[in-house]
Amino acid sequence: MALPPAFLDELRARMPLPGLIGRKTRLLKSGRNWKGCCPFHGEKTPSFYVYDDHFHCFGCGAHGDAISFVMRAEGAAFPEAVERLAAEAGLEVPKPSAQEAARERRARDLHAVMAAAAEAYHRRLFLPEGRPALDYLLRRGLSEATIRAFLLGWAPSGRGAIAADLRPEGITEEQMLEAGLLRAGEAGDPPRDFFYGRVMFPIRDRRGRVIAFGGRILGDGQPKYVNSPETPLFRKRMGLYGLDLAREGAFRGASVVAVEGYMDVIALHQAGFTGAVAPLGTALTPEQLEELWRLSPEPVLCFDGDAAGARAAARAAETALPLITTERTLRFATLPAGEDPDTLTARGGRTAFQAVLDAAQPMAEALYALVAEGRPAATPEQRAALRNRLAGAAGTIADKALAAEYRRVLLDRFFAASRPARGGRPRSVDHTPDLQSPLHPLTRL
Repeated sequence: MALPPAFLDELRARMPLPGLIGRKTRLLKSGRNWKGCCPFHGEKTPSFYVYDDHFHCFGCGAHGDAISFVMRAEGAAFPEAVERLAAEAGLEVPKPSAQEAARERRARDLHAVMAAAAEAYHRRLFLPEGRPALDYLLRRGLSEATIRAFLLGWAPSGRGAIAADLRPEGITEEQMLEAGLLRAGEAGDPPRDFFYGRVMFPIRDRRGRVIAFGGRILGDGQPKYVNSPETPLFRKRMGLYGLDLAREGAFRGASVVAVEGYMDVIALHQAGFTGAVAPLGTALTPEQLEELWRLSPEPVLCFDGDAAGARAAARAAETALPLITTERTLRFATLPAGEDPDTLTARGGRTAFQAVLDAAQPMAEALYALVAEGRPAATPEQRAALRNRLAGAAGTIADKALAAEYRRVLLDRFFAASRPARGGRPRSVDHTPDLQSPLHPLTRL
């Protein structure tokens, strides 16, 4: 049921979290906030913190607002949690309009269409026609159990395959077009398959429902990957691949790490890094960062150790900077040159990737490298320009107290680098570009 954001905001405002959560676990005042033992996992040392508008457990990663607390603590579905809180707050839950109800029914129907399509592609992977795709996945080091867990599939090269699979289930051509499984024909031609001759990766939402697909071509054709078009269920900038499984992993204490590709996510999950996710073929968006922060207050961004990976990490840092707060930030990890998480775990196992995570840089360190690397600072003019860039970068942080702290830390590092070394000669702060760094210079800062 879609509810007006204003109603949900008022509902949260009327339900102070310390009082609500205090019914389930004993809370003690900690500065402006509250803390106690987490009600979702057994612990003796309090690591569960309650703030004005959300809670977070630094032990198991559980976090959310009043609605999500009731859902977790009482096993309630979203509508039921809203009804309970609204009754206690003295609010009446708005009834959806006829148009909203129709939209919700259509979305439910499309979820069923996508689930049927995922099963159809998965079945074809294990037929003789799908053998080349299955062999490809096995050569990449995936076990059959992992292939089944991620519901990987095969869209055959022959046209009309998905329609032939779904029509017996009563799914119409119009529904397949709306779900992005078919594309409209040209000049009066009939609709044709959107995916063909590709290994299929179902993309699921937070609740585990299939909302789209990514398809990888076998061989060296282009484009290598194709994602579903935007549909009523799918907006590329909003989702993360592996999000539903990473939610469970984060709940059980796994590090949340964003990598670049579908195969990276799957390889990491198979190696035990069950908090891995990936953007859907785009640079990380603000919406995707919000999803990461719903999983963890300090997720790790991990990119390939090449020039493209460095540029992607720099774009992500620029996007994240205005959004970080005292309670949510990022760390940055860089892979060895020529490696990605898939190849690294295949070669070195879990230990090799854990070393990458252990070496991840906090946001403040990464930001200094982002601004300073590759920028000369030999003359007074160059040093002044670098100092202004550092201050300007800190100034993009919306939280003013945090921005002031970042400015102090960045300028402390600047002055330390500018101080004369022993013997009276100034230290060199002429940074050369390092394409292996995740924070290659961001030209706008």
